[in-house]
Amino acid sequence: MTAPTHSKSTERPAATANGILMLLVGLLLIIGGPVAIAQDPDSILLVVAGILAGVLGLLLLCGLYSLQPNESMAILLFGDYRGTDRKTGLRWVLPWYSRKKISLRVRNLTSDKLKVNDKRGNPIEIAANVVWRVEDSAQALFDVDDYQAFVNIQVDTALRDIASHYAYDHGEEDAEPEMTLRSDAEDVASRLREELVGRVSVAGVAVDEARLAHLAYAPEIAGAMLRRQQAEAVLAARRLIVRGAVSMVESALVDLGERGVVELDEDRKAAMVSNLLVVLCADRDAQPVVNTGTLYG
Repeated sequence: MTAPTHSKSTERPAATANGILMLLVGLLLIIGGPVAIAQDPDSILLVVAGILAGVLGLLLLCGLYSLQPNESMAILLFGDYRGTDRKTGLRWVLPWYSRKKISLRVRNLTSDKLKVNDKRGNPIEIAANVVWRVEDSAQALFDVDDYQAFVNIQVDTALRDIASHYAYDHGEEDAEPEMTLRSDAEDVASRLREELVGRVSVAGVAVDEARLAHLAYAPEIAGAMLRRQQAEAVLAARRLIVRGAVSMVESALVDLGERGVVELDEDRKAAMVSNLLVVLCADRDAQPVVNTGTLYG
């Protein structure tokens, strides 16, 4: 047994007319009907013609509608899609056609803050800002139940999927740098947009931009993660200080040896290296000590 296939709707132009012209015709019929009856109230023919003219004028006026820029009107006949009108101004269609107006303007959506787990399993809070618009009115109206609710749900789903593929931030245990939510916001936003484009295309929606609007650790681990980040920062700073101190000590020993300022054996070199590293790596200013003896007592 084969699964039922989904028939994709496609927007096409609707056959509509200029509303101003039909407004004038309708008003003329509405006014002309009573005038004709007033000419000869005793004439059955004129009375019937006047009544029919008035009714016809009212029917013509019922087919009027207006469209502003970036608005469209889907035209249906007893549920059958007949096309979409995108022409602005006063428009007219046969009054027994039903109409559904849909906005084509750019919309801005800021999702709710979601509590999800990142790639490492850490609970985080994440939200996105998405700029989107309706591209195909037929798909938006007839291929999904509620295209606005559909977009909202797909944004949440895409956010959860993106968060599961990236870590919040780089970890000390990382063997090689990888993309993270915090450090690679542009790349993450680009992937989020691509994910959304594929998800909402069935609703005839185009995504112009998608970015992370909020990103933070969940409250229950925020304090611990802050201390971890501070510890990693301190370790990185210490590592840089030690690397620089070793380079300076090496340079000092080489300069002393090349200039012949003082002859140092291995023990004196070791003592000098120890003293210089203590001075250069200490958190406090060094306290000078005058040595009046010799290294060997």
